[in-house]
Amino acid sequence: MLKLPPQPDHCELCQRPVAGLTRHHLIPKHLHRKKRFQKLFRKDDLITRTLWVCRPCHNAIHAARPEYELGLYYNTREKLLELEELRTFVAWLRDKPEGFVPKQRR
Repeated sequence: MLKLPPQPDHCELCQRPVAGLTRHHLIPKHLHRKKRFQKLFRKDDLITRTLWVCRPCHNAIHAARPEYELGLYYNTREKLLELEELRTFVAWLRDKPEGFVPKQRR
């Protein structure tokens, strides 16, 4: 049986201590059935490759690139942080207090 990584006490991107973390699937779940992804990744890798992130970081990840690109090219923490806009956002958010939620852009 596959075991998912346990929830840490801080966001794995911005490193802030946050109580309510969300699980970000580095390879989006709806892509697991695509033949290309099944050839590139083992089944256990598709399921367990996740990050625990705060809601602002999670929103920033999905705003940065389409899910197909995220799954294909940005499927590790290190690769996500290669995205300039995400790296800038995380650096900005890192110093904010635990309950801070940025205003949404329109």
